[in-house]
Amino acid sequence: MTHEPRSAASLFTQVDISAAASTAEASSGDENARVLRQILAALDRQNELLEEMSQQFSASQRQRSADLRQWKQLNPQLARGCRQASETLSRVQTEFLQKLTDEVNHDPDALLDGEFVLNEFVDRFGPRLAHLNGVLQVLAQLGSANSPAAPPSAT
Repeated sequence: MTHEPRSAASLFTQVDISAAASTAEASSGDENARVLRQILAALDRQNELLEEMSQQFSASQRQRSADLRQWKQLNPQLARGCRQASETLSRVQTEFLQKLTDEVNHDPDALLDGEFVLNEFVDRFGPRLAHLNGVLQVLAQLGSANSPAAPPSAT
């Protein structure tokens, strides 16, 4: 491959500083400013939508919390029972997870290599774990302690 020498003139470019060039640059600058204003307007709208979503989410969370507080006030004995049951199920869940991890750690190669062994493992532990977690979550939520009351103001 041969290299043709470049002339020194091709290494330099000319910059046109005439009035026509500055008008083109000004219109390009106006276009950039217009696009930036559109982007800013879109970001402002996006921020408004995020604020609305946040307000709706927090309103629904406050409503759920109020409903749960009301239920606990109407059913204090049941709420205490749910707390005790969730504590017991938490211990059961811990033992169940220990058995599950022991099984996995006992022969990891069998789970990796054998699809039948993996399916049998998932069938044996999966549904029970999913249901136990669901029940535990409900009991823990219903039996959770009420939020601490505000301290009385000193007068």
